[in-house]
Amino acid sequence: MFLFFIVLAAMFGFVLGFDLGVIADALPLFAREFSLSSSWQGVITGALPFGAVLGVISVKFAVDAYGRKPVLLVCSAALLTGALVCSFSPDPLTLLIGRMLTGAGIGASALVAPMYLAEIAPTNVRGAAVTCYQLMITAGILGAYLADWGLSHTGSWRLMFAVGAVPGALCLLGMLKAQESPRWLVLRGKVDQARHVFRLVQPGMDREAMDRIVAEIRYSHPGNTKSRKWTDLFRPPLLGVTAFAAMAFVFQQFSGINVVLSYGPKIFENAGFSGASDQFFATTGLALINLLGSVITILLIDRLGRRPLFLTGFIGSAVFMSIVAFSFLFPDLSNGLVLVAAMLLFILFYSISIGPLPWVYMSELFPLAFRGAGMAIASVANWGFFFLVVSAYPDFARLTGFGGTFAFFAFFCLIGSWYAWRFAPETSGVELEQVEDVVEKDGPENARSAHVPNS
Repeated sequence: MFLFFIVLAAMFGFVLGFDLGVIADALPLFAREFSLSSSWQGVITGALPFGAVLGVISVKFAVDAYGRKPVLLVCSAALLTGALVCSFSPDPLTLLIGRMLTGAGIGASALVAPMYLAEIAPTNVRGAAVTCYQLMITAGILGAYLADWGLSHTGSWRLMFAVGAVPGALCLLGMLKAQESPRWLVLRGKVDQARHVFRLVQPGMDREAMDRIVAEIRYSHPGNTKSRKWTDLFRPPLLGVTAFAAMAFVFQQFSGINVVLSYGPKIFENAGFSGASDQFFATTGLALINLLGSVITILLIDRLGRRPLFLTGFIGSAVFMSIVAFSFLFPDLSNGLVLVAAMLLFILFYSISIGPLPWVYMSELFPLAFRGAGMAIASVANWGFFFLVVSAYPDFARLTGFGGTFAFFAFFCLIGSWYAWRFAPETSGVELEQVEDVVEKDGPENARSAHVPNS
């Protein structure tokens, strides 16, 4: 039963990945059909993260007031409807609306699904469980590339979007059978229901462990939780948690990952890979490496810890994004193969660190009473800067060139490595309630020593 919940929640990540990846090959097709300018292409590409911001804002209080399951049900319906609207769009405006609706479902589910995974998973595999969400994002990106390639002979971008309705429908059906988060149930005083869910998702949990979690939640959140205001997130000590979670996503977006994924074929075309098959194998290679890195993270995150992976990923990404920039700035001193190799290694370091760790940290660091609002703030930073980066990229690249653009991303990866070294906490092997206690007393930067070895 635990595996069912993990796969179901992570399936929302697959939809996110699919809708990120599908635009790469669909974009030139509908741009040609509708005769879109580069600015219009940027607007439609940016519609998904813009819609995601709206989705996050719309559910930030609902997820705490009504629970995780109802919100994910609504998200599923939005994902299914958005895919269908895109596939039947008669004009650019309808396509824009469809992408925004899809984005709203993605943004809201990207807030709630990692939270749900963290709250149902056993402590010793919590990092791996939340990383499954990132794994399914990468699987969705790969699935989109393969679907686009399989449908490329039809020239139909509508079919490419229609395929995305399938995982949306699966999410909707699965959520009808899902259980509510046991920690949310305890917070709302529904302890017996919470015990029932704990027995379903963690059948090995004994009564003593269950009682301890219930007692810790009650101790941390006595009485009426409404007395604790969401504005406390902007005051010490929670201000540090809010800032860290938001900045982790800011650095993630300014690593350049979503430019690579959204505009991959165009980037490789400008690097000299003009053939459709060359571009397909290059972009598919990126997706495969992304998937491989996510698998590696699942195996290592609860063994090595969060901090070492986070720091290593930023350093490696900075190095190889610099090589990508160099390849564009000095094409006579490099070649296409060097660029592709550097891009693949950038993706590898990103996928073991910068990709999954912000989701993990976001789901672990915020206290239960503030988790919905806190994760919403971090998610707004994520999708807001996603929108900024992918929308501005076409015009920014035209002004600075590909070399200047990727040098800009390399610089942010370098700054991100300092940020990870200075502020990233260690939460591996610690119960969520213990993480909450340390963070509320000392702030996230002092939670480096919070690690408790698994027994």
